Amino acid sequence: MVKKRGFNLIDTAAQIRDTVAAAEASWPENLKIAVDVGTSNDQSRNVASMVSQLEGSVLTAIALVMIVVLASLGARSALLVGFAIPTSFLLTFALLAIMDVAVSNIVMFGLILAVGMLVDGAIVVVEYADKRIQEGTGPMHAYVEAAKRMFWPIVSSTATTLCAFLPMLFWPGVAGQFMGMLPVTLIFVLTASLVVALIYLPVMGGVSGRMTRSFNRASDRLRRRLPLYARAALIVPAILITYVGAMLTLNPAYLTGAALQTDGLVASLPGLVVFILGAIGLTIAMGAAKTERPATTINAGYRRSPFGWVIHAIAGNPVMPLVSIGAVGVLVATIFMYYADHNKGTEFFTMTEPEQAIVYVQARGNLSLEEKDALVREAEQATLGVAGIKSVFSFAGAGGLNQNTAGASGPGDTIGQIQLELVPWEDRAAFARENGLDQSSLGGNAVMAALQAKLDQIPGIKTQTLSLAMGPGSTKPIHLRLKGDDFDLLRQTTADIRSQIEAMDGIILVEDTLPLPGIDWQLTVDVAKAGRFGADVASVGSMVQLVTRGVMLDTMRVESSEEEIEIRVRLPEEDRVLSTLDSLKVRTPSGMVPLSNFVTREPVPQLAQISRVDQTRYFDIQAGAATGLVKLADTETGAIRVLPETDIDADLQSEIDSGALTRTVVNANERIEAITAWLDTPGTLPAGIGYSWQGDFADQAESIVFLQVAFAGALGLMFIILLAQFNSFYNSVLVLLAVILSTAGVLVGMIVMDQTFSIIMTGTGIVALAGIVVNNNIVLIDTYQEYRQYMPRTEAITRTAEDRIRPVLLTTITTMAGLAPMMFGLSLDFINGGYSIDSPTALWWKQLATAVVFGLGIATFLTLIFTPSMLAVRVWVTTYARWIAQLLAKASMGRSSRAARDWALAREAKRVKSPEIVWSDLIEPAPQRKIPPLRAAE
Repeated sequence: MVKKRGFNLIDTAAQIRDTVAAAEASWPENLKIAVDVGTSNDQSRNVASMVSQLEGSVLTAIALVMIVVLASLGARSALLVGFAIPTSFLLTFALLAIMDVAVSNIVMFGLILAVGMLVDGAIVVVEYADKRIQEGTGPMHAYVEAAKRMFWPIVSSTATTLCAFLPMLFWPGVAGQFMGMLPVTLIFVLTASLVVALIYLPVMGGVSGRMTRSFNRASDRLRRRLPLYARAALIVPAILITYVGAMLTLNPAYLTGAALQTDGLVASLPGLVVFILGAIGLTIAMGAAKTERPATTINAGYRRSPFGWVIHAIAGNPVMPLVSIGAVGVLVATIFMYYADHNKGTEFFTMTEPEQAIVYVQARGNLSLEEKDALVREAEQATLGVAGIKSVFSFAGAGGLNQNTAGASGPGDTIGQIQLELVPWEDRAAFARENGLDQSSLGGNAVMAALQAKLDQIPGIKTQTLSLAMGPGSTKPIHLRLKGDDFDLLRQTTADIRSQIEAMDGIILVEDTLPLPGIDWQLTVDVAKAGRFGADVASVGSMVQLVTRGVMLDTMRVESSEEEIEIRVRLPEEDRVLSTLDSLKVRTPSGMVPLSNFVTREPVPQLAQISRVDQTRYFDIQAGAATGLVKLADTETGAIRVLPETDIDADLQSEIDSGALTRTVVNANERIEAITAWLDTPGTLPAGIGYSWQGDFADQAESIVFLQVAFAGALGLMFIILLAQFNSFYNSVLVLLAVILSTAGVLVGMIVMDQTFSIIMTGTGIVALAGIVVNNNIVLIDTYQEYRQYMPRTEAITRTAEDRIRPVLLTTITTMAGLAPMMFGLSLDFINGGYSIDSPTALWWKQLATAVVFGLGIATFLTLIFTPSMLAVRVWVTTYARWIAQLLAKASMGRSSRAARDWALAREAKRVKSPEIVWSDLIEPAPQRKIPPLRAAE
């Protein structure tokens, strides 16, 4: 059964199962016993499992972000930032509904990626307002001031992030269709977060000021009446109530132990009320348990933080900025060089855990349908004996079910198909316990390997096993197309190259589109003889069609089909044989004349079909790449060995470490490079024969070109926005330099997590990082431009680093925390309890999450050193240039010139000491008048 477009797959499958169950219930008992009803290849289960795991990942990301914000900003600010998440999601779903966009796994991951990003603007506003409130400003004024002061930095940072995703809307090809909804979702979420940060939060922050004072008064009463240990003990039940409320919001039957996913606001309302009451109680309890520090003596002078001393040591002299910039440059260059020697290669799309597969059974010869069925049945019996396979569907002859194999068709000599479904990933642990098996043996790749080993023992057939495609990548990534006009030469060259490719290590499942050996019967009409009998070629063709497909008379429409049905006339089935042509007669003006009078037939080699592209004939060769292999190349002799990665012993590893051997992971891209080098060798291909790569490699090349253009376009759009904000070419370029630092961080993540560089996933992560990492530089440089207006520029650099390190680290940590579970493949089940690691869904996104987490983390660390150093370099260069200019002016104009007098006045002004204010703790403090509490509007 196939779902119609625009309907929910999960609901449709549930209705089908209910309908089948209702029909089965009405059967007589004998029929129920005789017929076993079940389902196979149910895609709704995969979709439901995927959505459930992604929901858990979204909730896990939200929880981690809230923990980080709560630990950094306190309960009230954390709640304000926390409310920004559901509000932004609500606006996003509204926009998706308006655009008629269905919620898919790509949309769900977009929400996960956006969880840590959408709170960035809210954190900046809340952090600045919290700082102003601590200085004595009223909550309403503080949040209004924060919205005004941070308006342009937030708008610029959000706009630059959007610039990274805007070019991705135009991603062409299959990869673009697969990833198309990711930039759409992120654009919607970030736009909604901008509205929330600048409109919703200031209003909520001002209103919450009055509530905060009520909570503080309640905390003060508890502080006066209860001892410290009792106040601290109140935090535990408050946390439990808050947790229970959150669980009841997600699962209304949480207290009864059942798993019931909420179906709306009404079902979640009791849990929401409990959560709000628990949050209020937690805020009061934490306020009551807070200890007040004793008053300390006021010391004169400005006290720097430890990080401030580090930045002051860098920016306070002309040498350290150059040293810091050089150190960062050397580190980045070292990362790039190390990755070039120790990477795991590249791949088009992520390899995931297979859960469904199709087996093509191949055999050659003039086999009857019964003979084909016997061979397929033998392969089916072998398949049923493999542990870990849940259901099997076999089909002998031409046809079969429609299977998602990324457009790959079966080999030409296929006599049948076996479509199988493995034990679902989430059920494998229970299945292993029930059957006494090792759970590792139930992995998709392990089951496929065991199945193929068993099928290879069956004589008389060949088999190819293709896993269900879980993304834009095809099942056979090596796809070579040979082109030429000489058909015989092209056929011979294709056969020779296939033999060479089959002999290469690491290449499996080789097939081609050469015509299969066979015989066709060629009918030759003697036109001269036919003319003497008064027959024509059209009449002869019509009589031959009576033996084959039949003569089409007309078409008709029926209610059961949307297309017209052909009406054909054929001979009875027993007469549709080749010998009938000898006795078949054609009507002529001279009467009925046997066809054998002027028609001869002879056997010729079967041609099957001739394929052309751009008016040139071609044949294709397709193959897969084995996994777990590495290539070792001797740096002196150039000798190459391909062996399993597990065979690398201590001696080989020492040679690799010393540089005597180079180690390369064998995958599809590496094998394509080896084949390309062989094909480009002079004399390999005869004259008139050319080649091109199709399939994954062509899509990969298209995606690489697009991502490079998108990356450059994103940087160009960002530069325009930054130039409009800072009005400085230097500062705009400085912000964009963080992109290079983030790329180095991505490569570190690939090495640490031992991952292959995915063109789609890792490439998307790099483009996304281009819009994320610049936010930290925007915040730093915007604050620096404000501070330098009324303080020395080197001091402005230090103060900027001190004041902005908290929002910079908060926005970075929240984004990293939101994606950290997906990077480790962790997904918590908030409905049924438990967790999962490296589920098939999580494997999709590990490389993208790793790229963002490591790229953002390392880029932020380096930015906090690199950006102040670059600002300091500009300060010291302009300072020395001014000094040199003044010295030249003084030397050229004499001591009585204006330049000389200004120089002398500036030197004398530096010798005047600033007055000192001495505070004494012996002086009686002045009586303090009672200050009334602030109103919310203040």
